[in-house]
Amino acid sequence: MRTIFWFLYFWIILLRYLPALHKIKKLDREGRIEERDRLMERSVATWAKCLLKAAGVRVEVFGRENIPQGQPVVFVGNHQGNFDIPILLAFLDRPHGFVAKIETQKIPLIRSWMRYLRCVFLDRDNPRQAMNAIGEAAKILQDGHSVILFPEGTRSRGNQMRAFQSGGLRIAVKSGASVVPLVINGSYQAMEAHGFWIHPASVRLTILPPVTLAGMDREEKKQLHVLLHDQIEMALNEQLSQSKA
Repeated sequence: MRTIFWFLYFWIILLRYLPALHKIKKLDREGRIEERDRLMERSVATWAKCLLKAAGVRVEVFGRENIPQGQPVVFVGNHQGNFDIPILLAFLDRPHGFVAKIETQKIPLIRSWMRYLRCVFLDRDNPRQAMNAIGEAAKILQDGHSVILFPEGTRSRGNQMRAFQSGGLRIAVKSGASVVPLVINGSYQAMEAHGFWIHPASVRLTILPPVTLAGMDREEKKQLHVLLHDQIEMALNEQLSQSKA
């Protein structure tokens, strides 16, 4: 019953925010970008928190002080489940754009919000398009806006992390932005642990200290995906060990 209610609520709340979306489009046409962004961020954060509350997902956040102030970063996290997205939209310093699969462009209404959130759409089957997307994301960072990346490429659906792919992290290398690792612990319990059915869950989001690329040589930058994977996996495993003790 919770699952049916949640999906109905998902679309109802999107329709409820249509007036806000129309205002965002109007502000965009008028060139009032700061006002547009404030309304967009406020709307998206509230929308994400409502979806989490409807699903019974409770989130504890640790390490917010590790987010650098006044500079854009690449947030890099493990990807346990579908609820990772509203969790990060609701509980980082503010909503940020994702590097997302190109298929998400086909979702009505969602694609409009993603556009104003400065999401970048990546087609992994098209190398040229993927390189263009990386350049687009680097430009977003250079313009002062952070982005979020899941280098596993797909949901792990559990506590065991998949290997990180190196391609997306070229965004950080190309832009020179610092990388902030994110540890998501327990989000798969909201859906993936139960098939398609939504259940209440407690999630821990830990923000680790930023990794600065300045001073890294070429080989270290090539191995950035390994470094980040190991940092996140170590922190996740420590949390899981503590929860069992």
